[in-house]
Amino acid sequence: MSTPRSAGTALIDAMLHAVWLVDSRDLCIVAANIAADVLMGAEPGDLIGRDMLELAATPEDLCFWNEVAAGLAETIESETWVRRTDGTAAPVTRRVSCLAAQAGAAEGRALYVVAMHDRSAERRAERELEAVAADLQATLESTADGILVTDLVGHIRSFNQRFAQLWSVPADLLMRRDDDAVLGCMRRGVPDPAGYMRRLAALDEPDALPATDVLTLASGQVLERVTMPQRSRGEVIGRVTSFRDITERVHASQRIETLSHNDALTGLPNRRCLADRIEQSLATARRDGTPFALLHLDLDRFKPINDTLGQALGDRVLVDVAERIKGCVREIDTVARLGSDEFVVLAQRSDAAGAEATARRVLEALQASFTQGGMSFTVTASIGIALYPEHGGSLDELLSCADTAMHEAKGAGRGAFRLHQPRSALGDSGLRARMLLDHSMRQALAQQRFRLNYQPQVDMRTGQVLGAEALIRWRDPERGEVAPGQFIPVAEESGFIVAIGHWVLRQAVTQAALWRARGLSLVMSVNVSALQFQQPGFVEGVAAVLREAQLPPALLELELTESILVQDVNDALLRLQALAALGVRLAIDDFGTGYSSLSYLKRFPIGRLKIDRSFVAGLPADESDAALVNAIIHMGRALRLETVAEGVETEAQRQFLRQAGCEQFQGFLFAPALAVPDFEALLARSAAGQRVVQLHQR
Repeated sequence: MSTPRSAGTALIDAMLHAVWLVDSRDLCIVAANIAADVLMGAEPGDLIGRDMLELAATPEDLCFWNEVAAGLAETIESETWVRRTDGTAAPVTRRVSCLAAQAGAAEGRALYVVAMHDRSAERRAERELEAVAADLQATLESTADGILVTDLVGHIRSFNQRFAQLWSVPADLLMRRDDDAVLGCMRRGVPDPAGYMRRLAALDEPDALPATDVLTLASGQVLERVTMPQRSRGEVIGRVTSFRDITERVHASQRIETLSHNDALTGLPNRRCLADRIEQSLATARRDGTPFALLHLDLDRFKPINDTLGQALGDRVLVDVAERIKGCVREIDTVARLGSDEFVVLAQRSDAAGAEATARRVLEALQASFTQGGMSFTVTASIGIALYPEHGGSLDELLSCADTAMHEAKGAGRGAFRLHQPRSALGDSGLRARMLLDHSMRQALAQQRFRLNYQPQVDMRTGQVLGAEALIRWRDPERGEVAPGQFIPVAEESGFIVAIGHWVLRQAVTQAALWRARGLSLVMSVNVSALQFQQPGFVEGVAAVLREAQLPPALLELELTESILVQDVNDALLRLQALAALGVRLAIDDFGTGYSSLSYLKRFPIGRLKIDRSFVAGLPADESDAALVNAIIHMGRALRLETVAEGVETEAQRQFLRQAGCEQFQGFLFAPALAVPDFEALLARSAAGQRVVQLHQR
């Protein structure tokens, strides 16, 4: 070990990093330690005598060693590559130092120490980190939300381009990572910069919980902000904030809310808003005994006016009527339009005399001539009056009494008003007729005189029949064909509707099972009355009927009225959830004609909304009906509910509904309610490709 070579070898073998000793004269390796053998993939001793120019893998190293051979270079330190014995290149950090010439060595000979740190593992880690970072950035850019990642002191660590777009932050500003300038840009984008910064500071606290809020920018954009703590090994290291543009959703909700409370044609409160105000009046009256009155007004023979002038001019007449009625009431009163040519006045703090005085003013105001389309004509109205508390203590009772009185005014010759008279004052004839009808209904059920017809429910785009609504029919030996509108109200009043409803459910489910056995998997829709729905064991009864018929629950749809949802919200929710757990479909029938709050639809497991025929009848010409139908369909889409239009009678109505996004329809355009043989024949013709769409006159 007394020679320089053996001494150098012993010295470098003790080093952790790869080390070579290179002779400056021939640029050959004279010594290499074990770490160098491992780095280069060589056997011990294989590196001795190797030419450095063969092992150099970069132009920089080739230049350096040529300069060493010429005596022009002594040291170098940088990151580079070396060529391994198998021909591959390995990344290293290497330092080359010149040792002084050894005593007694030939003139010009010097040893160069080449120390190398293998960076292969570091390079692999860097590549993995780069891949992870690229995947993360791609993920951030693929989302529709703006993403901003900050550390605990608010410095920006990451972002995506959507964030820059939402906040109108210049791209070069973000690339410079000028955090103060970015925050300044965001402060200028909100109406209340100070409040925004206080909120931001609170969210940036290390122990701040996840939070969601809504920001309205100075531009009018509405952003939903969700901020979450970013953790690493259990420690909070920053915050991740997402910004979602919900401007259209908010504006759509506002439009729907406006349409849900106001009539699109006249701007008056609509049925829902009226119901809310009546409920408020009831609460006030129960507290302090203040009376109030309802005046139900229906224009007389308005249809001929509409047919003569056309829909557009007819709408102008309705607007004029609304203005005249408003001019007859006080500021504390409410004038609402129920639809078509029906209006209601809620007269606050009014007794019978006050209500009658209001009715006289309205009738006098309508006596003045109307002029539209170059024509002058007269519009009269029939008004029914109901008083609280004399005629009822609930919204439904008062509206029903006012409606009854209005029809009495029409029956007495129109153009007048009537104060509701309790039933006892009507004499025995009406009661006797209802008793006889109730008895006949009970006999009809026992003697199997009821029958079901089925109206097809059709896909709006393909024309395929997807389901059927079961509709009850009754032919009495003495009365002949009795309309459902005549006997159903009596059945509901007497409670017999429960028995009728159970019969309808069993018959419809049995028919659906028969069709399924023949390969026709049609959804069977069955109407459920409020009284039937509220019966103990209703859900269990539905389950039993499905089991007996062996019909999958998904092929049964129960159609519920909006009144069911507001009578006892908690009980209704439990029953609906139980039905949904069975797999039964649920729909709201005649949507828009009741008094339910739209917020209930978010809580209840409803799958479909059925647009009432009264809204479809005026399509596409009636602007108010068109606006309301569009609002219902838009709302249904927002709540992920299907929409079905009832009473579609013309191709123009179907086209309007299809373009508005309604999924299904039923009505005379396709077919009326049919007996089973006719329904099956219709399906057969449809399957055979024959044209089945035709108009059926009422």
